Amino acid sequence: MYLGFLTVCLGNMPLREKAQWAAKNGFKSLEIACWPKSNDRDYSSSDIDVAALTQKEANEIKGYMKDLGLTISSLAYYDNNLHKDLTQRAFVNNHVKKCIDAAVMLGTPAVGTFVGRNIDKTIADNFDEFEEVFGKLVGYAEEKGIKIIIENCPMENWQIKGLPGTISFTPELWEEMFKRVPNKNFGLNYDPSHLLMQLIDYIAPIAAFKDRIFHVHAKDAEVFNDKLAYYGIFNRQFSKSWGDGYWRYRMPGLGQVKFDEMFKALKAIGYDGVMSIEHEDPLYEGSEAKVKEGLELGRKFLEKYI
Repeated sequence: MYLGFLTVCLGNMPLREKAQWAAKNGFKSLEIACWPKSNDRDYSSSDIDVAALTQKEANEIKGYMKDLGLTISSLAYYDNNLHKDLTQRAFVNNHVKKCIDAAVMLGTPAVGTFVGRNIDKTIADNFDEFEEVFGKLVGYAEEKGIKIIIENCPMENWQIKGLPGTISFTPELWEEMFKRVPNKNFGLNYDPSHLLMQLIDYIAPIAAFKDRIFHVHAKDAEVFNDKLAYYGIFNRQFSKSWGDGYWRYRMPGLGQVKFDEMFKALKAIGYDGVMSIEHEDPLYEGSEAKVKEGLELGRKFLEKYI
């Protein structure tokens, strides 16, 4: 296994500078953010404009990544592929295809995204639309030798407060997902933090989905039992800011994920890919210096398991 991070956290810093900092500070890979240039999502950036990428530009990126001793673990574009607005849905689906095309040009093995949700339908009823949409997207990627990886975030409150914004956030839902779209290039960007905050076992699914774990997010979380006892599993209803309920994300080693057990389980299934830090720790945000401090803390904690 080897360490990397998702480039979103370093904001608008040019990709080459992100790569130079990563190499200098002990990372071996980047998970490169590829949202559209015009985009207002939080926790997003456009480090490669895949809509305009040429093979010449891709070769330049590959060149300096190689010179720095870095690989690209995946291209990241996490958005709502089942949006209820069919025009918006088509835009998202098409951008995923552009990411797939860019992955081919860059020699990158995978593209990461969310399934999303048609918020006007139940989770169960979304699966018919999922089968149609992802049958096509995964098939498109399969023809080009690219894997599609789904991060298992519930994206609660993303569209309507109190409701998950995706349909792919528990092992039960993964079973349905892979039953509907069984292609072998379709898998998970496995993130333990999202399972921990839902009070779900994040170790047992590693063996159960051993053939579907293609990429791993090294992200921690902590649950505050006193707040959980007060707010309950539906969490705080009069929230003042993101992450002030019964749980919050943390840098690896600062929360409650048992990374020693997680690494042991991953090694047992033969996983030898990236451990990519997704930095969403609110205590290490607010400035470039704090973000870098958080990334370095995460690397120092994780490297003893590599």
